[in-house]
Amino acid sequence: MMGKAGLSVSPLAPASFPDLPVIDGVEFASVAAGVKYQGRTDVTLIRICEGAALAGAFTRSSTRAACVLDNQAKLARGGDRDKGAAIIVNSGNANAFTGARGQESVDAVTGAVAQALEVPASRVLSSSTGVIGEPLPHERITAVIGDLAGKLDAAGAADAARAIMTTDTFPKGAFAEIGGGPSRIAGIAKGSGMIAPDMATMLVYIFTDARIAPELLQQALDSGLGTTFNAITVDSDTSTSDALILAATGRSAVAEITSLDSGAGADFVAALHGVMRDLAHQVVRDGEGATKFVEVQVTGAASDADAHKVAMAIANSPLVKTAIAGEDANWGRIVMAVGKSGARADRDRLTIRFGDLVLAEKGWRAEGYDEDQASAYMKRQELLIAVDLGLGQGAQTVWTCDLSHGYIDINADYRS
Repeated sequence: MMGKAGLSVSPLAPASFPDLPVIDGVEFASVAAGVKYQGRTDVTLIRICEGAALAGAFTRSSTRAACVLDNQAKLARGGDRDKGAAIIVNSGNANAFTGARGQESVDAVTGAVAQALEVPASRVLSSSTGVIGEPLPHERITAVIGDLAGKLDAAGAADAARAIMTTDTFPKGAFAEIGGGPSRIAGIAKGSGMIAPDMATMLVYIFTDARIAPELLQQALDSGLGTTFNAITVDSDTSTSDALILAATGRSAVAEITSLDSGAGADFVAALHGVMRDLAHQVVRDGEGATKFVEVQVTGAASDADAHKVAMAIANSPLVKTAIAGEDANWGRIVMAVGKSGARADRDRLTIRFGDLVLAEKGWRAEGYDEDQASAYMKRQELLIAVDLGLGQGAQTVWTCDLSHGYIDINADYRS
């Protein structure tokens, strides 16, 4: 089975794209504009109803793309919630490191959307993903906006998820009901390579019909980043274009959420973070060339910050990731990664497990260590690497994938 870019679908992919619920007040349309490729959808337009609250999170890269800077400025200003809003996304070109022309392209595209949908330009957000350093042929996008506006469909999320793919091998979607009730959350995402935690590490669009003020919506989003999109890595590289945009249409019949500490607020946060985590895991499962999905658990650290250092040192180590790809139970590389992390560690308090198998403890190979059992465990598609530092209560869990030759094949000729 082949993905959008002609790549074999990841062996870690879900069985199918989920049947996303319609979110009242959100419509999608996708077309092929030929931004880079021919014969494939590459532009998505999302219209959001009047009164919607918007929130976002973006890459902290110092070479952020023009669309990211524009989105950040617009969200900071707020805008008139009584007006509608829109999101326009293209794949094939990141519109990053394109100088003044980058903002000109953003203005042209968002201005055309504003005119077509009769919404303020200040409420039109944009995203671009693909090759860095090449001018965006924005005229190809503006030429199809009328077509997009005429095709808007509340049930079009699946097509939108496919249109924003680049080297992804499958579209990504997730949903949840809030507190088991009638209010819903649904999201789509793209991401496969250039994935490292520094905010969102991908393009993500999440929608809910909940009634909630923008300030609370932003707080709910921010509180989930550390355990979802900032807890994944494929290759340790942070994109110039990472964006997560969250919209709440307020169309639900359920009472407005006025506090995240209330029962309704807690239900909303739990559902939102569940969708975020699902999408984040799907990105790792679609890591370029990935054959293994790996959970790295670090406990017993002197602090949560130290636990995060150790977890990411393990998850980003090329030596660890290639050993996983080769199904080699080389736990010595875990020891190496702990030592280089910069976190406080004590050799004689360290415990390392692969799944339920204790491999090392008390500064030495575990007494019951069995190489054959460890090697058999490494043949699984889903793996757990657990490290306890024995120093305190600090903990962190992150998710990563292996590093196979497929990653090289994809990235060695990405622009060709």
